[in-house]
Amino acid sequence: MASLVLQFTALKCSPLSSSFLSQPSLFTQQRHNQRRASTSIVNSVALANAQNKERVKLKKLFEEAYERCRTAPMEGVSFTLEDFTAALDKYDFDSEVGSKVKGTVFYTDNNGAVVDITAKSSAYLPLQEASIRKVKHVEEAGIVAGLREEFLIIGENQADDSLILSLRSIQYDLAWERCRQLQAEDAAVKGKIVGVNKGGVVAEVEGLRGFVPLSQLSTNSNVEELLDKELPLKFVEVDEEQSRLVLSNRKAIAGNQAQLGIGSVVTGSVQSLKPYGAFIDIGGINGLLHVSQISHDRVTDISTVLQPGDILKVMILSHDRERGRVSLSTKKLEPTPGDMIRNPKIVFEKAEEMAQTFRQRIAQAEAMARADMLRFQPESGLTLSGDGILGQFTSDLPEEGLDLTEVPPAEES
Repeated sequence: MASLVLQFTALKCSPLSSSFLSQPSLFTQQRHNQRRASTSIVNSVALANAQNKERVKLKKLFEEAYERCRTAPMEGVSFTLEDFTAALDKYDFDSEVGSKVKGTVFYTDNNGAVVDITAKSSAYLPLQEASIRKVKHVEEAGIVAGLREEFLIIGENQADDSLILSLRSIQYDLAWERCRQLQAEDAAVKGKIVGVNKGGVVAEVEGLRGFVPLSQLSTNSNVEELLDKELPLKFVEVDEEQSRLVLSNRKAIAGNQAQLGIGSVVTGSVQSLKPYGAFIDIGGINGLLHVSQISHDRVTDISTVLQPGDILKVMILSHDRERGRVSLSTKKLEPTPGDMIRNPKIVFEKAEEMAQTFRQRIAQAEAMARADMLRFQPESGLTLSGDGILGQFTSDLPEEGLDLTEVPPAEES
């Protein structure tokens, strides 16, 4: 035993190197790796458990929802089946060509407008279908974003299945209906002359183009001079099926002429100037304002007093219906001689007042003429009332005749 102890004592161990001491032992490294693996496994198991619980929870919710749908599908739902049907009807429409749909303009561009008609795809309104009149941009026809209108489906774009809409077609139908109504009422309308040919002129009325034969024009002017001017017109023929719209200027003028009374005041515009006077348009009728009837003062150059386009009030002096001639005067409307030259505004303002004064003078002159007739022809058996109206002889008329001293003289105006 003692010898064994000596042998162990005599053993010498080589010292550990510093590099070996500085590194963890293999056992320590292995335990660390085992701990990491254990932690990862625990985390995975926990995550899997949480996911399983969520799946179970969702499965339960689906099962409960399925059971409610199967046993009480409308429980707790305020949107009823009737509401659903009404909603379908509201947005359901016939997309066939020729049917009408309501739509809202979404946006516009140079070629037209995109319209929302609550369909699976949008619809397009081309520029040429935006109005019955020719426009350069849809906004000229009042087509702007947000506008809600009724449109007519006229086609389908095969490229994207979008529908092609039209407002022009709807307006076209309404225009014909309007013309038929105006014809039935024998109403006069204003029509713009947009074309001429050998047989007459073409006028635009209610957005439609109608024909006015030469025989139905009341003016003797060259038809070329009528371009872009407006004439009063009446309807002679309205036939939508044949696309025939025949108009008459003569019929409209005849209706206007019936309203022209001698001594009445009308508003007109200067159409042209001639050395002998000015032609005035008074509601589609051309009247002559002779140079001698412009002012009490002498007018040597009409252009210093009037210009084409001027608006003025004139008095009707005479009206030859057979020849279609109307004589006018502003001279009779001057409050003070020469006002048409120096102050034409006051002539315009006091036209009706001066016309009334003129008519009173005419009535006085007529009354004096009747009184003279009765004075020199008492055997006629007629008497003159205070209003200048002739009637049967009565005792109101004194035997010595009428006293005309209080009758003012008819002065030259």
